[in-house]
Amino acid sequence: MNINLSAPNNLRSPIAEAFRSFRTNIQFSNVDKKIKSLVITSSIPGEGKSTIAFNLAVSIAQTEKRVLLIDTDLRKPNIYSYIEIQDSVGLTNIIVQDMDYREVLHSKEDFLNLDIIISGPVPPNPSEILGSEKMKSLMDELEQEYDMIILDSPPVGLVTDAAVLSTIVDGVIMVCAASKTKREDIGKAIDSLNKVNANIIGFVINKVKNKKGSIYSSYYNGK
Repeated sequence: MNINLSAPNNLRSPIAEAFRSFRTNIQFSNVDKKIKSLVITSSIPGEGKSTIAFNLAVSIAQTEKRVLLIDTDLRKPNIYSYIEIQDSVGLTNIIVQDMDYREVLHSKEDFLNLDIIISGPVPPNPSEILGSEKMKSLMDELEQEYDMIILDSPPVGLVTDAAVLSTIVDGVIMVCAASKTKREDIGKAIDSLNKVNANIIGFVINKVKNKKGSIYSSYYNGK
């Protein structure tokens, strides 16, 4: 589900308000260190992590902060669909071909202050690319240019990519789908992140039914 939080008729919706609360909680999640980079992940597919990542990026950009959203799901990328682009050049081109990140940035007039880097061509070795020194150097460079960097990553319960990325960001947010995500899946995902000392700053309960029966999100629960 693609929710355009920048649309005027959505600015006062319950969803928009939920994301405003979400971004505020992130700002106050660590009083000792400013959160400038986040991994958004889930325990299993289909929990809505890409929707959460995209709309969180839009919501933070609405506060006039420079935000960069990167699709680091190099196995099943999805962020490209939110901005309806056909270009296949992205993150893997930066890492493998030494392209300048500015050459692959995407932006839309609808989303002020938000830049996006899509995944690029699907590689045979996603974990190695995401865990490379080039990826770490790229993040160091980007953190000098942006107020917030959000990485949409694969489910941590399936592959190691999110755990690898968690070592080069300030925090991790887990997305869980109401009435779908199993307790044991969440537990396994948390264990995987704890093994690499990831900073799990909170959870989003997604796809919650309101009293009228429609599905919306999200509720943020900090640690």
